[in-house]
Amino acid sequence: MTATHTREATRRHTVVDSPYGPLTLVATDGVLAGLYMTDQRHRPPEETFGDPDPCAFTETIRQLDAYFAGELREFDLPLRLDGTPFQRSVWAQLQLIPYGETRSYGELAELLGKPGASRAVGLANGKNPVGIIVPCHRVIGASGSLTGYGGGLDRKQRLLAFENGTQDSIPALF
Repeated sequence: MTATHTREATRRHTVVDSPYGPLTLVATDGVLAGLYMTDQRHRPPEETFGDPDPCAFTETIRQLDAYFAGELREFDLPLRLDGTPFQRSVWAQLQLIPYGETRSYGELAELLGKPGASRAVGLANGKNPVGIIVPCHRVIGASGSLTGYGGGLDRKQRLLAFENGTQDSIPALF
């Protein structure tokens, strides 16, 4: 009988400042697998983030800086999005929502060919492991209300206002 050896994934992390508070970036085998805000719902335990290593995130940080400076509207980074097939299909749809636009949970469910699954879309949206870059903040309720956001509704409101060019009307919280 031959023994099989499975290599454990290498995880690294760093924390960067942003206009929305500190962001924890997590990479698995050198690919971005997490972007977490402080007090984020569904944030994994810190001990799962791996060793600190800011060098692993040079391009991610460059693109985030350009985004926050208003110079980048679409991220171009390899991502490792670990989740169920349904979650990954929702996260793929999120990446198709243009900068400055929103979609409702119901609209996303329709696009996925599952018109009755808006609640499931909302649950998958809330478990998005790479906030901002996979723009779950661009999903709103059917009535246009800002329902749910793992990073807090205040951050969601500020991110949407930033993308719409109206951030001056939203007071800074961080």
